[in-house]
Amino acid sequence: MSATESAGVEVFSDLTDLPAWYVPLITGLQSASPEELVRFRAPDEEKVRHSAVLVLFADGRDIGESGPDVLLIERAADMRSHAGQPAFPGGAADPGDNGPISTALREAQEETGLDPAGVTPVAALPQMWLPPSGFVVTPVLGWWRETSEIAAADPAEVADVHRVAIADLVNPANRVKVSHPSGYVGSGFEVSGMLVWGFTGLLLDRLLDMAGWSLPWEEGARVVPFDDGWRASQDS
Repeated sequence: MSATESAGVEVFSDLTDLPAWYVPLITGLQSASPEELVRFRAPDEEKVRHSAVLVLFADGRDIGESGPDVLLIERAADMRSHAGQPAFPGGAADPGDNGPISTALREAQEETGLDPAGVTPVAALPQMWLPPSGFVVTPVLGWWRETSEIAAADPAEVADVHRVAIADLVNPANRVKVSHPSGYVGSGFEVSGMLVWGFTGLLLDRLLDMAGWSLPWEEGARVVPFDDGWRASQDS
């Protein structure tokens, strides 16, 4: 698989092979600076824990949407870390994985049951360090050109799976800021009965902006405390 690289974004697909709605995202990423993509740079250490997530977009038509959607999971409520939180499918690299694409596809299949044969890897973003977990994460962007049935394939790790319309994510009524007791305040989304925040919310926010999909919204008008927002999403 040949690739081109710009601003730390490694692109694997020819833009002419992608749907027209996907192209602005890739061109936006290629013109971005690394600082616009990465909040925390990976430490220069050999013993960091590597992981990858799959940011998977489909055209939405098979679920009745008029525009693209993105795949999210809800972590199981009794997990030791990130319990109950929405996230991209993904996880830690295994010794048998052949790089971040392999990790992202394997984890997505294990968590949602999707068929990796229907996924075209499009790009890999720069590695991002998540201090709370100690993982270095590589987001892998994919095009779900042939969608397949999905479900919570491993109930011990995944409570539910969702295909969330981009139109719902960019709807100003669904945009919030989320405050955490640690002092962190970041972008969030109230969609599909979930409060999407943290790394997932931050990355979605930046991808929507770079693709030119975002709509104007009054940042800071709604600030949701994490505890209250999380409980509301669980009870909805």
